Amino acid sequence: MEQYEPERLSPVQLAAMRRNLRNGRASLGRRSLLRASAGGALAIGGLGALSACGIPAAGKTQGGVSADDLSAKEKTINFSNWTEYIDVSDDGKHRPTLDAFTKRTGIKVNYTEDINDNVEFFGKIKPQLAAGQDTGRDLMVLTDWLAGRMIRLGWVQQLDAANLPHAYANLAQRFRSPDWDPGRAYSYPWQGIATCLAYNKKATGGRKVTSITQLLEDSSLKGKVAMLSEMRDTVGMTLLDMGEKPETVNDDTFDAAVARVQKGVDNGQIRKFTGNDYTDGLSKGDIAACIAWAGDLVQLRIDDPNIEYVFPDAGFMSSTDNMLIPAKARHKTNAERLIDYYYEPAVAAQLSAYIAYVCPVAGVEPYLAKIDPALATNPLILPDAAMDAKTHSFRSLSDAEDSKYEEKFSKLIGA
Repeated sequence: MEQYEPERLSPVQLAAMRRNLRNGRASLGRRSLLRASAGGALAIGGLGALSACGIPAAGKTQGGVSADDLSAKEKTINFSNWTEYIDVSDDGKHRPTLDAFTKRTGIKVNYTEDINDNVEFFGKIKPQLAAGQDTGRDLMVLTDWLAGRMIRLGWVQQLDAANLPHAYANLAQRFRSPDWDPGRAYSYPWQGIATCLAYNKKATGGRKVTSITQLLEDSSLKGKVAMLSEMRDTVGMTLLDMGEKPETVNDDTFDAAVARVQKGVDNGQIRKFTGNDYTDGLSKGDIAACIAWAGDLVQLRIDDPNIEYVFPDAGFMSSTDNMLIPAKARHKTNAERLIDYYYEPAVAAQLSAYIAYVCPVAGVEPYLAKIDPALATNPLILPDAAMDAKTHSFRSLSDAEDSKYEEKFSKLIGA
């Protein structure tokens, strides 16, 4: 198990955090856009089979320290999540899926939007966890790389399969066994995130843009290409285009990918590295083509029919934001009931229709179709089998690797 070390973050890790807060996936602007995109879109088996599905029963490895579970006596859950990451009523005063959970179970959910960045949030809770203290939270949502680190540190609790019948049965196959939590003993996805290519047909003169090679080498796009300021997305997509897998990235392949992108910087092919702010440039045509987050494109395509997206044949990057129960949480069973609730297909459909991320729950199609038939066939929400075959994830990095790679990437993008 990884040992907690109280050193401060390295300068490059801090820079990456600030970059993410400013305009990356964590920024309020992107999640606000996704909330708007969902509104726009709306406007127009049993436990016995679990082992066969690749999910072992919980209880085989040592998890984080538990506290006395007060769930039976205290009907409450303290839930920390990212901003703009849940369904909200038209008047903004209610969260329909949470309200329905409380009505059904009698469990009150104290829902707090206090996660703006993984590293920032980790810094907030790690002193308590390192000291073996309760964070005051029963459930939290963290991106996969940090979720893996929390598991290695022993700071999250192992889940009880008996409380998760819908989750174990309905978790989509693509999410079942990440390298940082094989078999999902400690975590379940809240939503999935897909990275793709986007282009403005008007800006490209009608030409399709289908590969990283084209982004980096097509002279007709010179000065109108953008790549993401998120290291795992930009380097991962470049690795795939080179025939390398981000799941097995090493120093040599990472350096080769960075060198390839550096060439695009040096010759003026790449206009800039962006967070979610690429959406404005893409709509205006200042950016002709870019690496993009799939969820952003729902609203963009509604607003502008010239915007197209492509999942390259070489593959694309995906990641997840995940629900975890921290060590010493006082309402573990209640939290597991809430996790399981969001794996009921009807509930999952309601959430996904609103926020427009990749849904991690199998069997939601008929429920999405009842909300809007177009949602049930939207690959940005429900990737098809062909897309599943092309999805890849950046492997878990040690702290030393993360700092080293972020330093090289920061130099590349001029951060």
